[in-house]
Amino acid sequence: MTTPPRVAVDDRVPAPAGSVLAIRGGRPLRGRVDVKGAKNLATKAMVATLLGETASTLRDVPDLSDVAVVRSLLEVHGVTVTEGDEPGSLVLDPSEVESAHYEEIDAHAGASRIPILFCGPLLHRLGQAFIPDLGGCRIGDRPIDFHLDALRKFGAVVEKQPSGIRLSAPNGLKGANIHLPYPSVGATEQVLLTAVRAQGVTELRNAAIEPEIMDLIAVLQKMGAIISYEPNRVILIEGVETLRGYDHRAIFDRNEAASWACAALATDGEIFVAGAKQQEMLTFLNVFRKAGGWFDVQEDGILFRREGELKPVIVETDVHPGFMTDWQQPLIVALTQAEGRSIVHETVYENRFGFTQALVKMGADIEVHPHGLQDGPRRVPRRELEQAAVITGPTPLHAADIVVPDLRGGYSHVIAALTAEGESQVSGVDILSRGYEKFLDKLRALGADFDVVR
Repeated sequence: MTTPPRVAVDDRVPAPAGSVLAIRGGRPLRGRVDVKGAKNLATKAMVATLLGETASTLRDVPDLSDVAVVRSLLEVHGVTVTEGDEPGSLVLDPSEVESAHYEEIDAHAGASRIPILFCGPLLHRLGQAFIPDLGGCRIGDRPIDFHLDALRKFGAVVEKQPSGIRLSAPNGLKGANIHLPYPSVGATEQVLLTAVRAQGVTELRNAAIEPEIMDLIAVLQKMGAIISYEPNRVILIEGVETLRGYDHRAIFDRNEAASWACAALATDGEIFVAGAKQQEMLTFLNVFRKAGGWFDVQEDGILFRREGELKPVIVETDVHPGFMTDWQQPLIVALTQAEGRSIVHETVYENRFGFTQALVKMGADIEVHPHGLQDGPRRVPRRELEQAAVITGPTPLHAADIVVPDLRGGYSHVIAALTAEGESQVSGVDILSRGYEKFLDKLRALGADFDVVR
């Protein structure tokens, strides 16, 4: 690979909230990016430290705003968080955990949905927990009923208040038989974090089995938990009285790895994603290859590039081991340049195609079916909430002024602007700091041509 030219952009500090990028597209992204630990594991492993009696060390922690939110919430509850013995490591000491005031929790929670996962650990440590109103990306209804129903089965008393949810466990928490109506990642994490110190055995059926879930199980087992994964999405947890701290290196962020792979595909570039691993990305790699991508799995990462003309594909998002919903948004940008008709069935969230409006504004031919498509063979069973997007290409993209709607959609808008001819103004890119560490630095390293306008 040739070294990409340096772009004169001063992004050594994160772009300020509400910032705008002026992006000049039409040039391939080439170079190397490094991915650290997955935020979907790191933030949950940080919460797990509340369960331990001694300090924990978490390694490869990404420098993201979501991580900062969890760190702040832990600190207001009395957890001491310090830098570890290597870059990107944190030492978390829960020995002085105490109750926090509502005002402190609300001030630090922001738009994050992570606070709901504090419930089980805080009920074990303090006998009570308070969770403020929950935020997050506007990609559809993400109800917490799965969480609350599970907590009630453990014996928690849930009281909904105007400012949030107050929970207590007057009789302690006891093991339960729980069957999730849908293999929700968040609800599975909730059950794991609650069951490990509940009295008795918990059987969780229809559990999520994402790699990040398996990594969280590994963290809890290091702490002294007894957890076994059975066939057919069944997880058994035998509660223990006490847990200790852990030392763990987080699994790599497969969402970020897939995002950069799609950027290489869309811009006809070549990107080496250091830290990416094949096993956790098998489903993505299959679709990437079918769409005309080429990849080379190496010992320390995966090299991605386009191989000839892009081809149309049919994709159905699903829980692991299916195609992740977080992967479809950047992929759709690339599919606007494919010859023919692609279809993406979104079965996980009911409002995740809003970002396509900006792509249509830039010249893409995308038709969203708000109730899905009835015809054609399907691998993933239909859901009431699903939608479908039909992408017909190739359509040259042209510059436009667009506003970032959410994390993955925002990344997709940036990649679309880098693919398009002309200069685009992309507003609200600060949200990308939730899921992409040193995002502007990485863009510059890949040869992107942009300025931070404000």
